[in-house]
Amino acid sequence: MIVRNLQKHIESKFFKQKAIIVTGARQVGKTTLLKQLVQKTGLPFVFLNCDEANIRTTLTDISIQRLKSIVGSNKIIFIGEAQRVTNIGLTLKLIVDHFTDVQLLVTGSSSLDLAAGIKEPLTGRKFEYHLYPFSVAELVDDTNVLIEEQALEKRLLYGTYPDAINYPGEEKELLLNLANSYLFKDILSLTGIRKPLQLEKLVQALALQIGNEVSYTELGQMIEADKATAERYVDLLEQCFVVFRLSAYSSSLRNEIKKSKKIYFYDTGIRNALIENFNPIGLRQDAGQLFENYIISEHIKANHNKRKLARYYFWRSFQQQKIDLIEEINGKINAIEIKWNGNKKVRFPSTFLDAYPTNETRVINKANYTSFLL
Repeated sequence: MIVRNLQKHIESKFFKQKAIIVTGARQVGKTTLLKQLVQKTGLPFVFLNCDEANIRTTLTDISIQRLKSIVGSNKIIFIGEAQRVTNIGLTLKLIVDHFTDVQLLVTGSSSLDLAAGIKEPLTGRKFEYHLYPFSVAELVDDTNVLIEEQALEKRLLYGTYPDAINYPGEEKELLLNLANSYLFKDILSLTGIRKPLQLEKLVQALALQIGNEVSYTELGQMIEADKATAERYVDLLEQCFVVFRLSAYSSSLRNEIKKSKKIYFYDTGIRNALIENFNPIGLRQDAGQLFENYIISEHIKANHNKRKLARYYFWRSFQQQKIDLIEEINGKINAIEIKWNGNKKVRFPSTFLDAYPTNETRVINKANYTSFLL
């Protein structure tokens, strides 16, 4: 089994009289990780999967007496896909407050209802973690850096979802099934979207525009909806951990782009499944975009897994000067350019460097990307 970087962090929080909540997209390994930790304790536990209708009904507005009968002599109560239960936060609060010798573990595949449902009731009562698909560091720990570097093209094509890593040769089928069956399950079930085809068109449009600035007005026109609807769909996709947005970095320069957004996918395999394109890198027109998406998403994973807080942006001026990634950590700015073609010379715009005291500039390519992500 590939050891997750968050495992020790989560394990250290057991039995601190707080809930442990792990969010993340479906199929990234949340349940597998927590079940491993539960089994390691050797303690009796109960697992409640809220994808099952009877479990959802049971946990909605539940009484203390009913909870006592469920907990019984178990020392761990594990609730999976908790976002599917109405007012789940109140139920979780009851467990934390009334079963102080029991460890509550919770997973959620979206922040849609889960975030809104737990924020207030569980204030001061939880440790929260986010689990991504496998990171470069986790994969290197399982093999070694040379093997991982040799797998770069495979990662760009198939991403790092556990199934894509654990079942070589079956990646296409597994990713297509994931993209079609699971990816939008929470969005469709929890938000009452009446036009799923609009959502599907929007996701495909985003997949074809990775690395480009997007316009909600144009996205709306593509799916025959208004700007507000397009933006709402993007919000939902972000809350379900399918995509993430980078805003334009801007502080003082008049000639900077201020309101633009770039949208990337957390996993390149999912992105390729959505457009049904797993062609080899040598036959693709989007190799540079894929590499840029991969590096940015992997860097975000790496910082998160190290518990390093950062803000992420891109930068562009009206004169078309640009920087792929601006990272702000503890008030310090790092400027990062990402190039699939390692022979291409890169000069960071003096306009930016003169305006912003920059801690570090880096150019990331195929030859040095692992050192950036480990």
